[in-house]
Amino acid sequence: MGRRARGAGPTSRLLPLLLLLRLARGAAGEPGTDGLDVCATCHEHATCQQREGKRICICNYGFVGNGRTQCVDKNECQFGATVVCGNHTSCHNTPGGFYCICLEGYRATNNNKTFIPNDGTFCTDIDECEVSGLCRHGGRCVNTPGSFECYCMDGYLLRNGSEPFHPTIDATSCTEINCGNPPEMRHAILVENHSSRLGGVAHYICQEGFESPGGKITSVCTEKGTWRESTLTCTEILTKINDVSVFNDTCVRWQMNSERINSKIVYVISVKGQRLDAIESVHEETVKLTTDSRTPEVCLALYPGTNYTVHISIAPPRRSVPAVIGFQTAEDDILEDDGMFNISIFNETCLKLNRHSRKIGSEYMYQFTVLGQRWYLDNFSHATSFNFTTRERVPVVCLNLYPTTDYTVNVSLLRSPKPHSVQITIATPPAVKQTISNISGFNETCLRWNIIKKVDMEEMYLFHIWGQRWYQKEFVREMTFNISTSSQDPEVCLELHPGTNYNVSLRALSSEFPVVISLTTQITEPPLPEVEFFMVHRGPLPRLRLRKAKEKNGPISSYQVLVLPLALQSAFSCDSEGASSFFSNTSDADGYVAAELLAKDVPDDAMEIPIGDRLYYGHYYNAPLKTGKDYCIILRITSEWNKIRHSPCCRWWVLDWAPWLL
Repeated sequence: MGRRARGAGPTSRLLPLLLLLRLARGAAGEPGTDGLDVCATCHEHATCQQREGKRICICNYGFVGNGRTQCVDKNECQFGATVVCGNHTSCHNTPGGFYCICLEGYRATNNNKTFIPNDGTFCTDIDECEVSGLCRHGGRCVNTPGSFECYCMDGYLLRNGSEPFHPTIDATSCTEINCGNPPEMRHAILVENHSSRLGGVAHYICQEGFESPGGKITSVCTEKGTWRESTLTCTEILTKINDVSVFNDTCVRWQMNSERINSKIVYVISVKGQRLDAIESVHEETVKLTTDSRTPEVCLALYPGTNYTVHISIAPPRRSVPAVIGFQTAEDDILEDDGMFNISIFNETCLKLNRHSRKIGSEYMYQFTVLGQRWYLDNFSHATSFNFTTRERVPVVCLNLYPTTDYTVNVSLLRSPKPHSVQITIATPPAVKQTISNISGFNETCLRWNIIKKVDMEEMYLFHIWGQRWYQKEFVREMTFNISTSSQDPEVCLELHPGTNYNVSLRALSSEFPVVISLTTQITEPPLPEVEFFMVHRGPLPRLRLRKAKEKNGPISSYQVLVLPLALQSAFSCDSEGASSFFSNTSDADGYVAAELLAKDVPDDAMEIPIGDRLYYGHYYNAPLKTGKDYCIILRITSEWNKIRHSPCCRWWVLDWAPWLL
């Protein structure tokens, strides 16, 4: 055992010396050394590099380790996507690198799906609202960071959900406001042909015997799809009959206290008479008188030498405080016929002839001459003449008269020893029955209707027109005029403003009540706003100075500034909806929207927009113009209402654009 150990000693001491010699030769660059072997031993993800006279292995970009035995992938995403890629991104590690992807609702400014942020690319919001109809019919799209929201436009009502809503998530929709039938008003009558759309107005008139002291009663269709009831009501008219007096022995006169009654009133005069020598009543009669006089009077057919009680009241539905008067008629000893008689009116068109003579059984002949005219028609006249024979002392004759006509009736007693004539005037009221039927609109601003009347008889029509705009609260148009025609089927075209809701009240003056119809005029092309365009050759950015357009022909929705290559300007249509933002195009060769301003955001005084100032106007980026290019700058104004859209525009040219200053 001991010899074995001693014999191996010299060999084991020489081995380290040989290794040192070998290393020294390799350092001197001798052939066969390890100089080339270092590079050969580099890791597959490493590179051999010369540094300070030595060859060493260094891990490639994206890897970490000693370069020879270890090069491990470096996870650049470990610090978080926001730090590495920026806002609204997701980071994805790859062997030796990484890439970034924009989150849903955003896109890369280099227009690629993936990017690395060291070239300045970042994620910008996608304006989903550039796609028309995204929020369905009646919906208004509002862009939000990474998404969008939908709201109902003015004139539309939310159904099956709440605002804001998203069409891809829920079934919420917008329907045009329709309030349906207006509410009933106590003691009031609804005038037909009202509009049930937003802003529509239902008009009411009080029933006979009622009034609205506070003014006209209306109900308005609101943005909630319901009718807003009027705070005004119809209250009962209570009329007092005062100062009743007797004149000419058999005539009665009284006074009215109400100043609020403009129509004719029907009075009921109840007569009860008893002679001085009789136990029971000998004369009872009820007479009706229709008149609009403030001091009505009536002459009664009374017996002489009789005590009478006269009770005066107003016929329903009006209410009154009745009046009572008692008196005695004078004795009449004259038996001879003196030809005298008087006339009283009742039931509007009926005459009662009261003979003074007490002779009974004699036959009398009366001649009636009737002439009627209408104050509002120059060519209208109604004339008739006839004889009437009777043995009655108090005969009644009812005349066939036209409504709303002033008549003069002359009655003469014929074949009498003492001829006598009495003249009386009758003003007939308007017809209670509606004479206008089948009213309809055509050509947007024209009306036609049928009239129930005698052929070739002229009629006058009174128009009362109200116009309102929901988008322009201060806009109110009211006009009143009349026309005359003898046609059975009249037509008239009205001078109406565009983009306006109208209520048209039409009444034939021979009728008491009007008919009402609603008309809606469509918008027309809006007037172009006042615009100044400043262009300085080789100067600052071209500037567009804009003043707000007037909403003459309809509501203004928005203003857009578009930038087109000059070569495309002839093919561009102002009514097109295909223009997109700068970032949605792969290049600016197709043109783009540089700015969009909602009408409510445009001040009343002038505002300036430098073309290419790199700012956002609305949801659009105002990209810089390229040097040496020819451009067409377009200002487009959009008016949209009731499914009609108009978009006129004005144009300017920028030739050989150069941004250098003088």
